[in-house]
Amino acid sequence: MKPKILAVIPARGGSKGVLRKNIRDLAGKPLLAWTIEEANKSHYIDHVILSSEDMEIIEVAKQYGCDVPFVRPIELAQDDTPGIEPVIHAIKQCPGYEYVVILQPTSPLRTAEQIDECIAYMLEKQADFCVSVTEPDHSPYWMYTLNEGAMEPLIPQTQTIARRQDLPKVYALNGAIYVGRTENILIEQTFLTSKTKGYVMPTMNSLDIDTALDFQICSILLKERVN
Repeated sequence: MKPKILAVIPARGGSKGVLRKNIRDLAGKPLLAWTIEEANKSHYIDHVILSSEDMEIIEVAKQYGCDVPFVRPIELAQDDTPGIEPVIHAIKQCPGYEYVVILQPTSPLRTAEQIDECIAYMLEKQADFCVSVTEPDHSPYWMYTLNEGAMEPLIPQTQTIARRQDLPKVYALNGAIYVGRTENILIEQTFLTSKTKGYVMPTMNSLDIDTALDFQICSILLKERVN
């Protein structure tokens, strides 16, 4: 039997890197709309909602087919608010779902197919949590800290790896998809545990918008996709 799944799109109004980025035009529609439209195409998600304290963002979300069953309390929309708190608030406002999917609007290149693949992978593995990851552009095996100007490897190695193809495979969170069993989210207060599964996404779909340059790159890629 198919489990009941809630998708939460968190979008507060106080973005700093790119002002009002959640409703800023991106390749012909608000940034937020790209995530809403892909979430609504999912074969697994039963209900797509927005969590926001900002009335302008709320109105834009409604225009693009997203339900807004509550207004997020302003104290849960601050710069220092832990990301899990709006998730827990949304769960309590919308009870009755076995799983919750968090879809950040700052990942507009993520597709409905990838959302469904991530959910299906978690269900297949009978896992409590699954998050999307991608291979980073720069391996931590080639990263260093500086100790009074002297370079020290971030990851100690007995022998320096000279060729990229010899580096161990590593993955980084891309912020696009977080899925968790509702009861375990409430218990663990995080999606990242020792048993969390990783769903691998291509770099092409993993760009997380944090700067004006990210916005420009995403705009180019989305226009190419549409055309």
